[in-house]
This record gives sequence, C-alpha cells and structure tokens, in this order.
Amino acid sequence: MSPSEAQQFLKENEVKYILAQFVDIHGSAKTKSVPAEHYKTVVTDGAGFAGFAIWGMGMTPNVDADYMAVGDASTLSLVPWQPGYARIACDGHTHGKPHEYDTRVVLKKQLEQITARGWTFFTGMEPEFSLLRKVEGKILPADPGDTLSKPCYDYKGLSRARVFLERLSESLRAVGIDVYQIDHEDANGQFEINYTFTDALTSCDHYTFFKMGAAEIAAELGLICSFMPKPFSNRPGNGLHMHMSIGDGKRNLFEDKSDKNGLALSKLAYHWAAGLLKHAPALAALCCPTVNSYKRLVVGRSLTGATWAPAYICYGGNNRSGMIRSPGGRLELRLPDASCNAYLATAAVIAAGMDGVINELDPGAPQNDNLYDYSQAQLDAAGIRVLPQNLHEALVALEKDEVIRGALGPVVDEFLRLKHMEWVEYMRHVSDWEVNSYLEFF
Repeated sequence: MSPSEAQQFLKENEVKYILAQFVDIHGSAKTKSVPAEHYKTVVTDGAGFAGFAIWGMGMTPNVDADYMAVGDASTLSLVPWQPGYARIACDGHTHGKPHEYDTRVVLKKQLEQITARGWTFFTGMEPEFSLLRKVEGKILPADPGDTLSKPCYDYKGLSRARVFLERLSESLRAVGIDVYQIDHEDANGQFEINYTFTDALTSCDHYTFFKMGAAEIAAELGLICSFMPKPFSNRPGNGLHMHMSIGDGKRNLFEDKSDKNGLALSKLAYHWAAGLLKHAPALAALCCPTVNSYKRLVVGRSLTGATWAPAYICYGGNNRSGMIRSPGGRLELRLPDASCNAYLATAAVIAAGMDGVINELDPGAPQNDNLYDYSQAQLDAAGIRVLPQNLHEALVALEKDEVIRGALGPVVDEFLRLKHMEWVEYMRHVSDWEVNSYLEFF
C-alpha cells in the first residue's frame, strides 16, 4: 500500500489511531497508539520503544539505542472490535538495521532461503483456545452447561458460545482473513476457528491478530479467551496444528499423486518431513515453550478417550497419534501449541525442514498404527522416539542442536536464558498437590 493509498484508506475509514504492533519473544502483541496523521513516521523511522522493557529483545537500559517498530505497509488493516483504530505489523529495528532478536525479522531471514529458490512457503494454522469464566476464583468453561464428558462437535456447546464466536469470526472476515469453519473441540469450553492458509509471514501476522481480537472480544463479554496449552489436567489441551507446503507459483511442490506410500507426497516433502523429525526435540522447545505445554504432550489418553497432541516422533498418513500427519499433498505438524511465538516456531520449522532438503534426509517408512496403543518395546522396535516430556528436556535438546541455533541466531540464547529461569521458578514452586500429598503424610 503506497503512502497516498494508506492515507486515503485511513481517511475513508475514519481511522483516528494506528496500533504500531510487534511481538515479544513470547509472541505477545505489543503496541503503541499513533495518531493517524503520523502514519508516515511509522513506516519510515518507526515507533520508538525502550527495548530493555520488552521480553527477549537482548537490550540493556544504558547502552542500546531505542527499539524502533517500523511498519510493514502491506499489513495495514482496520481493528474491527476497536472502531477508529487500524493495526500495522512492524519489524524491529535498532541502529537503522533489522533487529536480530525480533522474531518477525528472524522469520523473514529464514524465508530468504525459500524465496531464493523461487519458492513460497505456505502455512495454515489451526488455533485452539479455551473460552472461560472466573467464578469465585475458579476457572470454569464460559457456558455452565458445557459439561459433557465427550463434547467434541457438540451443537449446544457451539450454539451457546455463538455471540463470541460470531463477533470474532466477523472481525477476522472484515479484514480479509477468510474463516471457513468453526467448531467445539474435545474439551469443555474449547473451540477452534479455521481460516485459510497463506504465505508463512502473513499466516503469523494473522495468528497474532487473531489472538488480539479473541482476547479483547472475550473481555468485553466478561469472559477469558485463553491460549494456555493445558488449562484443565484431565481434558485435551490447546494446540496450534501447522499445515505446510511449498509452491513455485504454478504448483504445490509437496504433492506427488504417484507417491508409492499413498500419501501424495513428493520427494521434497519427504526430505522436509525428515528434517522435522531429526530436529523434533529442539523444535519442541520453540513450538511448546512453557512448563504447561508438556502437560499436553503426554503419553496416554485423555478422559474423553481421544487426544489431539502427539507424543511420538514419526509421521504417517491420516494418523493423529504421530508428530506429523499427511492429509494428502501437504504436511501437518501437530507439535506446536497455542502458547508459541508463531514467528519463532515457523522460523525453526524452516531451519529444520531445509536441513532435510539440503541433505536429502530420509524419514523412513510412515507409521499408520495407533501409537497410543504401543508398548515401549514396540516403540523401540520401530525406532520411534518420544518427544520431550518436560520443558527442561526440550531446552537441553535445543542447546545441543547446532542447526537450529545457528539458523536462528542470538534470539535462541535469549530464549534459553528466559526459559531456563521459568523452569527453575516452576521447580521451586510448592503446589497444592504437594501440600495435600505431603503435609501430614510423614
């Protein structure tokens, strides 16, 4: 969008303020509100921030220059739930250059090796979330009647949340994010809104916008929209399944209908999948970045009898018990959860996938059995590894993965520092379970 087109857009839509928006290392949206008359400043010099006050920017209060959020003009859009406002996604700059700790910048750097080959990396993200209310300090599903033991696709649960779901869906559609399905998921109070895939950078911008809208619309209704991976211990968690493919402008390069495995995957797709499998333990740290994430990636079934989280490092066809599923002509990475920084997770996925492509790695034979029924002996015989079962294990794997660390740069060191601190705080915390179990036991 040219400056004159942007000014016309702002005038026609009576925009008074522009949210210059970026994300911190956790993927949380950060903004400054800029009067619309100063749009040009946002897309040239940028909106200024004290970088040391933002999680994960690797900046100090005494040496570093300001963190400047420079707007990407192609992302300018209205904020439908906030009349009079527009939003523009920004890249962080310091000293006049893209800031290497900014995760949108990190993703763009990884995408360069895709575009250099004349390719486009496409992703489609499936955000799951919990619509909740707080009652006397307790967190409960927003709908008091949402109590079924197996609530997936339940009409009543979907219908009673329709005010929130319709407002969010209409807000997304108003800015060109094409919502095509909405459903009640397998946990009480859990939903999923599906929107169409697009290039990976835009996909991450859309996910950030999705979370911004979901949180604010829920708050206006007196509710909480949570992207916490596992808010209830006995129910399925909130994932962010990532569908992916590569195109050359004419065709889907991940698709080959003559595939002897019957998955309609090309050699390129198999190499890419092999890279994801090779680097799976390190990817877990970036795709599942919280202590709570690993309450979702457990071995075994949930109370509902179904689980949508992978525990096993393998791939298959329409097999939801493995880390990678192939619905035909594309790959679905089932590892990420809704708490991840989508830019950072996608950048790591590209680094892993391209390692598989460059080195022509082989993922082995697909696994199409229900792996939740496998014994440890069967897993060992099949050569199937289990994903890290806690954040510390994943962080150690990331520390040892030279490919991922080398590709993503110093932001990984900052991520590891913060996440090791999170793990230490968690390990020092005395939970209600511990008090109930041990207070009078000995």
